[in-house]
Amino acid sequence: MDELDKEILSILRRDARTPYTEIADKVGTSEGTVRNRVDSLVDSGIIERFTVATRTGNVKSMIEVGVDVNVDTEAVTDHIAEWPAVDFVWQVSGEQDIVVVVDAADTGAVNELITRARELEEVVSTKTRLILDERVG
Repeated sequence: MDELDKEILSILRRDARTPYTEIADKVGTSEGTVRNRVDSLVDSGIIERFTVATRTGNVKSMIEVGVDVNVDTEAVTDHIAEWPAVDFVWQVSGEQDIVVVVDAADTGAVNELITRARELEEVVSTKTRLILDERVG
């Protein structure tokens, strides 16, 4: 991945729907080059998916989950990722093992997800943080 790829990715991170012609103008290349670069980034797995960020008025939060030592963290992560209202599930280092990013209708729905996580036999702890504001970097 070179500097041109990094510039293209930076633009797509802010708005994945930016037209290739607009990206080409910003980075000083042709639309065909941008298209080929994006296709290559997708094929190589650097771009995993294109997504939508919303402002629904919902309650966004992070549920930090600790699991038992001898647990297949990837299996727990895959399971939680299937739950409604879950935007992302990250395996992380540090005090907790998994971070679940949630976009729920209200605090009651967040609490239901916390309870659901605590009911998993692999889970030993949870810590929840409400997301008060969000900016695209």
